[in-house]
Amino acid sequence: MANLWQSVSRARIALWMITTAIAGFLMLVALAAWVLRDQIYQSLLDPGEPYQTYILPEAPDYNDVGSWYARPATLSDQPAVFFIHGTTYPGGSDWNAAINAEEPANLVIEEQLPNFAAPFSSVGAIYAPRYRQASLYTFMNLREDGVAARLTATADVRTAFAAFLTTIGEDRPFMIAGVGQGGLHGLAVLTEDIAPYPAVRRHLIAAYILEYPLPLDLLQGPLAEIPACERPADYRCAYSYVSAISENEDRIRYLTERTMTWATGGTLERVDGRGLLCINPILGARTTDYAPARMHRGGAQASGFREGANPAALPAQTGAQCTDGVLMTEPPRSRTLHRPGRLTEYFRLPPFNLFYEDLRTDAEQRLAAFLPVFEAENQLAPPLEQPEEIEDVPFRPIPDRSDDN
Repeated sequence: MANLWQSVSRARIALWMITTAIAGFLMLVALAAWVLRDQIYQSLLDPGEPYQTYILPEAPDYNDVGSWYARPATLSDQPAVFFIHGTTYPGGSDWNAAINAEEPANLVIEEQLPNFAAPFSSVGAIYAPRYRQASLYTFMNLREDGVAARLTATADVRTAFAAFLTTIGEDRPFMIAGVGQGGLHGLAVLTEDIAPYPAVRRHLIAAYILEYPLPLDLLQGPLAEIPACERPADYRCAYSYVSAISENEDRIRYLTERTMTWATGGTLERVDGRGLLCINPILGARTTDYAPARMHRGGAQASGFREGANPAALPAQTGAQCTDGVLMTEPPRSRTLHRPGRLTEYFRLPPFNLFYEDLRTDAEQRLAAFLPVFEAENQLAPPLEQPEEIEDVPFRPIPDRSDDN
């Protein structure tokens, strides 16, 4: 009997050890999955097909009203705003999202237009093109496929901008604003389609490249004719920042080292070591001075608001300071302005605008400074054209016919 009891006890101990080992293994797997959750999520977003053989979604036709998220039904004399939305398509089946893909389009309409386009609506009519946006996955790595997808999106936006200029005519001033991925494409438009052309550049109120890096070397090269917005009353200038909180080292590293942005010649290059333009939106200036929360005009969670509806902005939510090219912000006091705990959150735009009122005020100030100068320029006589050179004509004297008489 004793031997039987000992055998049962040993069996129970063995079973317990096996169960404990399995439980420990499962816990280790779960822990590893939690630690590597972003990497696992990224792998699920890979389309799994080389870009060379990938069949792109149909290109948008910008003569069709369906190729625009926002475009006024009638023309007016007021300034216009060319707005480029950020990434709303995570990836998985495509490198580039179709312009009518339902969920990405709904997120643009529900989140990005009310949060990021609306602050500029007091300046003028919003023109927001649909384009074959590159997936979020393409920004998570440096693969050539991802670069190609981003360049496809850029080509769409540049085509949309050409249609925008044709639509608004030659006399209307305009502003451009791009956020997140839209900042990349806005930078391409600024570099390739505005800066080289004085007639177009003269109509630019300001260019807002938000939450996407603008390297300083571009301002010394192809953007030399479009300086940084140094002060709140500057115009025909570039305004840019990328923001982070000090605890989010992954986002800071991504923004300052691994992000690829526009380079001369229509390519993308990493920002590592290039230095970034940082305009403090609370101060409206290029400075490293600290802006305390009491000066913050207000952030807003405007998701779901329709055109014309103004959200209640929350003032005094955060302080901010430009440090090494990054706008370092303090955690907002209101939970509605805290980033959600989504996977790969540091690649994403938040579903709110922390500087909603600051941007609205800034855009209005720059417009107010720009308009008197622009109107005065329009009253001046057009510059004289270069004198035309006339080649010397050989002189042939006319014979005096009086000698024949």
